[in-house]
Amino acid sequence: MRMLILAGGLGTRLKEAVSHVPKPMAPVGDTPFLYYQLEHWIAHGVKSFVFLLHYQADIIESFLEQNRNGLLAGCEVLSVVEPDRLDTGGAVAYAVQTLGINGDFIVTNADTWLGSGINELSKTDANSMIIIKQPDVSRFGQVEVDNKHFITAFREKGQLSGEGWINAGMCRLNSLLFKGWNGERMSLEKDIFPRLLEMKQLKAVKVECDFIDIGIPEEYRRFCAWQMNNRKDRLCS
Repeated sequence: MRMLILAGGLGTRLKEAVSHVPKPMAPVGDTPFLYYQLEHWIAHGVKSFVFLLHYQADIIESFLEQNRNGLLAGCEVLSVVEPDRLDTGGAVAYAVQTLGINGDFIVTNADTWLGSGINELSKTDANSMIIIKQPDVSRFGQVEVDNKHFITAFREKGQLSGEGWINAGMCRLNSLLFKGWNGERMSLEKDIFPRLLEMKQLKAVKVECDFIDIGIPEEYRRFCAWQMNNRKDRLCS
């Protein structure tokens, strides 16, 4: 299945630790974080990638070109550079429109490591979202699910604390969601997902796996340490 990768953000929170490259290219030792992501996704069967780019797009495109005959050999690799910052939903809509994408695809964050989920999504229908349990949901917000595995509510960051389920940053969507897009900024989290909730059409896929969002310095450094330690321990944000 084709994977659309959100990789155009400014990475403002991470600049204290990584200021010279976009977040997905943050160095882990001598290797960009994105290299490990691609290696991981390919190992889980993904062979078709579309990178949704904006900030420092040339750095990511140069990296992809350098790896085209190595890590990415045998893969379809495309990139789309947003003319303006369109937010997460707008970035997906722009790619769907520009490339003429039809049917289902996976959307994921370039800066979020998720140990599994791709195989689980391949067994579901769109529209569905990977959720994982975390010891403290306050940084992420909480996802509420009914007994038929449909998502019923998203609780904002800081509203709740303690253990709960969170949006893990990977979902399976259908191109029809983006039909008729008007070219304006649009958010998956604030526009697309709430619409699906109202129609009771967003299913939760519960997964237990390693997870970390490297968007803040302490989590980025923790991923680096985990990788350097050969991923021995369970990783969670």
